[in-house]
Amino acid sequence: MESAPSSIVDSPKIIAHRGANDQFNESTIPAYQIAAEQGVDALEIDLRMTADGKLIAMHDESLDRTTTGTGNVSDYTRSEIKSFTTVEVFNNQTIKEEIPTVEEIINVFSDTEHYYIETRLVDGEAVMEEPFIELLNKHEIITKGLITIQSFSQTSLERIRELAPEIPLTLLFGKGKFNLREALSVDYPYIGMESTDVNVESVNQLHSQGKEVHVFFTDMHTQKKEQERVNDLGVDGYFTDDIAFTKQLLGRD
Repeated sequence: MESAPSSIVDSPKIIAHRGANDQFNESTIPAYQIAAEQGVDALEIDLRMTADGKLIAMHDESLDRTTTGTGNVSDYTRSEIKSFTTVEVFNNQTIKEEIPTVEEIINVFSDTEHYYIETRLVDGEAVMEEPFIELLNKHEIITKGLITIQSFSQTSLERIRELAPEIPLTLLFGKGKFNLREALSVDYPYIGMESTDVNVESVNQLHSQGKEVHVFFTDMHTQKKEQERVNDLGVDGYFTDDIAFTKQLLGRD
């Protein structure tokens, strides 16, 4: 039986998944401001591209779950997207908040935060990467070392590498889809995986190659127990939906 590994970083990263989404509407500027105030290591942002090629912060392909709109992000222009708001209920109060573009988020935080941003293919094509890199260069985010880019798509990651080879990249694996052989074979410093796929063998082998293991969680009901479990396995980063709990777990409260 393999011994439990230890993290290969001095302090595991606390990554605010869609901002402080347990305290405010996910993927909004206030959610990211709360996360920043609570001392996270990075702000996790999902990219979606509008019909006119603008990049907004939103996890879902569709507007339906988190906003007052319906249909896919790609069906609307940026200005049309701005006619909708995010909507969520906290403490029996309905909160509405603007849907931000990625540039609006960067304008708020500038070089005060680290950005951990997910790219994805658009209709099977790597088209968001070039305007995204142009945006990062405009704000000098790359030269200041303030960006990590993650994706489930190696096509997207390789396009990023062509455009900006200095950016550290994370290959993501969906729940139940982790492939250790593939994770070991790719030339990326970070591997992102769903917590229930994390075990001693995978962490040990990835660490043996100097790769960090960054973990996301898909079940809010078991997330605290899973964070405790993977902490015992020495993982190197947490895409957390509960910043306060993760800080306490890692002794950073």
